[in-house]
Amino acid sequence: MYTNNLARARLAVLTLAAGLMASVWLFRTAGATATTANAGVKPSAASALATDEKLATAIRNNDAKGIEQLLSDDWAVVATTGGIGEGKSVFPNGIKSGFLVRTAYELSDPRVRLYGNVALVTSQIKTSGKLGGKPFDVEERQTDVLVWKNGSWKCVLTHETKIEPQKMK
Repeated sequence: MYTNNLARARLAVLTLAAGLMASVWLFRTAGATATTANAGVKPSAASALATDEKLATAIRNNDAKGIEQLLSDDWAVVATTGGIGEGKSVFPNGIKSGFLVRTAYELSDPRVRLYGNVALVTSQIKTSGKLGGKPFDVEERQTDVLVWKNGSWKCVLTHETKIEPQKMK
């Protein structure tokens, strides 16, 4: 009986070990495939601008999920009021709750500067909608800081500066 139990225990350990080895192999193979899929892809000014435009489209469409996909986990925003919001869910949660609803979000005059795996995309923004139930219609200069990670751009920081309307002389 002791030999039978020992044999069963050894078989269980071998089965567990085989399962773990198979899991490790599958995990490594999946990782290699993902890396291979992005092999040869390099950060560029064009791809940074395309990502920023994709983010603008998600914002314009109040697409919280699309926005979350383009923000890094530690994303932060410096708002036109000087306040700081941190965390990739802050902005999308405002949309999901209905606190922030955009009716327009248009980019113009984009300027892209590439510094290796970091891109600065500065644009003029014309945006309107409702914030906390109150309408807004503003023009601002905005800089998005993008970092190239795992074959794609993620926005890590957004800095907004309000452009005051020209006063009549």
